[in-house]
Amino acid sequence: MQRIFHTPEGVRDIYGKECRQKKRLEGRIHEVFRLHGFEDIETPSFEFFEVFSNEVGTIPSRELFKFFDRDNNTLTLRPDFTPSVSRACATYYSPEKSVVNLCYTGSAFVNRSSFQGRLKESTQMGVEKMGDNSAAADAEILAMAVESLAASGLREFQLSIGQVDYFKSLLEEVALEPEKEELLRSLISQKNYFAVEALVREEGISGRTAEAFSLLPRMFGQVEVLGRARSLTDSPRAIAAVRRLEEIYELLKVYGYEDHITFDFGMLSKYNYYTGIIFQAYTYGSGEPLLKGGRYDELMRHFGKPAPSVGFVIVVDSLQNALVQEGYLDEPEEEKVTVRYRKDNAEAAIREAASLRQAGKCELMVPEEEEGRV
Repeated sequence: MQRIFHTPEGVRDIYGKECRQKKRLEGRIHEVFRLHGFEDIETPSFEFFEVFSNEVGTIPSRELFKFFDRDNNTLTLRPDFTPSVSRACATYYSPEKSVVNLCYTGSAFVNRSSFQGRLKESTQMGVEKMGDNSAAADAEILAMAVESLAASGLREFQLSIGQVDYFKSLLEEVALEPEKEELLRSLISQKNYFAVEALVREEGISGRTAEAFSLLPRMFGQVEVLGRARSLTDSPRAIAAVRRLEEIYELLKVYGYEDHITFDFGMLSKYNYYTGIIFQAYTYGSGEPLLKGGRYDELMRHFGKPAPSVGFVIVVDSLQNALVQEGYLDEPEEEKVTVRYRKDNAEAAIREAASLRQAGKCELMVPEEEEGRV
């Protein structure tokens, strides 16, 4: 009986035209990274569990693929590149002394529920800039995000920028239990206006702070929203967060990318290591972000070398799907020249094939069936 082998749930094979398109897409994006001077790094597909533990602030433990080595150490497949690259940076570089620019390509693994309809393995490409806490560094990373999406062939997209410090500054003015904080964060991220207002009333939050929390889900749009955010609070930390966004926006205008930029104060990532700006990129017809990132100034401390950092990751599979749907990856297939040969003229065929390759032409050598051969 013939056995049919197939992939486990949540992963798939990529082959043929789709695989060629994906490699071409990765090449375009990597060229942007190279032109900005970022150095390639490869980290292991699995690491010690501590690299992605709750203290680090990455995805919940229940969504990790965990297993044991022969010494009974708990290991996990990499769900998120940022902690992994940060660990490697602390091992081989000195980001506390000079800026380190790293880029990567590889697979990330998240043990999602099958009901979510998303793959458990995804190809990701990204950059991490470690050792620079300036607004100019934030602007450069955001500019790279725009350039990467443009280089992929995508024409219509928006990069939405948030600021987690603004939300955290409002939390400092109230006394909420951790569970309530997490619920409030989730409701604001979901743009659930009515539930946010109900929770604010239930917790007895009043005054300008209550108004700010209630308005956060609605505070998104063009640059004018920054002035609105500034008017809602007297918190020095919140005002500093708005001022930082204003500075970044002015720099993005110098790059010429302001038309791709919007702001969203209700954007609150589930990754707790973010400390400043966070951002996501979307295009039409795509419910999930194609690109996401932010500033994480405390993460490197976990690996023994405190250094302010910022970066982003592109979900290559999602970007490719968006490009295919819009017809942006439908390039003409490269014409293949076929050299057919028999045993008695194989030497001449090999020379001809070599000549074609030197001329830059794609070539296939195909033996013709000899007489009497079945």
